Amino acid sequence: MGSSLRKNKGFITLMTAQAISGLGDWLSIVAIITLVGLKWEATPMQMSLIILSLALPMALFGPITGTIADRMERKTLMVFSDVVRGVLILLLTLATNVWMVYGCLFLTGIFSSVFIPAKNGKLKELVADENIKGAMSLSSTIDSGTKVIGPLVSGILVSLIGTYNVFYLDSATFFLSAIFIFLLPKAVKEVKVEEEKRDGPSFKEEIKVGFSFIKKSRFLLYGLFLLGVSLLILQLSDSQFIVLLRQLTDVSPNLLGYLVASAGVGMLITGIYLSNKTDYNAFVYMCVGVFGIGLGFGLMGVLTHYDLRLSMLWVPALGLMAGASAGLVFIPFQAATQEKTPVHMTGRVFGVVNSTTTTATIIGPLAGGALATVIGIIPSFIITGSLLIILFFVSIAVRNKVEEETDVTESQSGAQGATPL
Repeated sequence: MGSSLRKNKGFITLMTAQAISGLGDWLSIVAIITLVGLKWEATPMQMSLIILSLALPMALFGPITGTIADRMERKTLMVFSDVVRGVLILLLTLATNVWMVYGCLFLTGIFSSVFIPAKNGKLKELVADENIKGAMSLSSTIDSGTKVIGPLVSGILVSLIGTYNVFYLDSATFFLSAIFIFLLPKAVKEVKVEEEKRDGPSFKEEIKVGFSFIKKSRFLLYGLFLLGVSLLILQLSDSQFIVLLRQLTDVSPNLLGYLVASAGVGMLITGIYLSNKTDYNAFVYMCVGVFGIGLGFGLMGVLTHYDLRLSMLWVPALGLMAGASAGLVFIPFQAATQEKTPVHMTGRVFGVVNSTTTTATIIGPLAGGALATVIGIIPSFIITGSLLIILFFVSIAVRNKVEEETDVTESQSGAQGATPL
């Protein structure tokens, strides 16, 4: 982290709140699965609807909640979102059937879709443009870290203190995050822009602004395409890894856990590396990331086909490579989008981005199961890996056209500089 970011008290406070809130997002996952899957003996379809209940609100309401994040004071929205999510997690302790769980999770997903664009907008307010890449890299690193640590800690806590006590603890993390966010400075009056005139666009028209802004930038449009396709294939294969590993003769029961952990470590390494760089070419890194994911998944299929020994070594190694490569796709795009987007539009633009990525996470597992059923698990990994490698070469071929553009608009920092750096 650069010295300027280390001295930025508002940014440090926001990152602390994000880490606590992100941990809260994942802390209850194992507890919910334990409650519904073991105690209530839910069916496979009922279990799949748990993740869908959390993901669907982001896909459906991302552009809407992003617009809300641009129209209202972001600090207030984040505090309100954390408090409501804390209450909803508490309500899970009163749930008596799976439908009550779905309802609480769906509402939690809605308020998470409010928190994320509001957080990105607040980060833009607090950090100067020259530090935005490092700030977004650190923010993405925190996201990756909580996704790895949260379920792990949740599993340990469920066995030590029980399911309902984990819900109480999870709820407390949201309230604690709200306290940190409450300490942030309010936004300074932003620079006036044409769309903020007294007779400005309606709420319905403003929802379209995020789409329009992305369409005007070849980098953002193609970068979002790369991000969406990469995440789609990641999710398509992620849901089938256990089926692939079952094809190995010397498979260990712990191998999947090592694979997931190594992928998470790979993303963390990339995040830490990028957080110390500010002058990288985001598009080139994204292309390299797409190639790395494709190579990792393709090799996973090929080596499984040949039933290569020592799977405890090469499976985690390929997982580490794929995770690090995924970080090269996700983090530079997020940082470049934050850098190119004016502060008054961050909510709407990131609302579209989050809606796209969440849609990929919903479609991916369903498509992965269908593809593996039709052509087999090993061919599906080889084909999807090959498609990503082809996408890498196509992206390199069109690199000049994607990069030859002026900024869509001058980044109007608004509240930037309000907090001492």
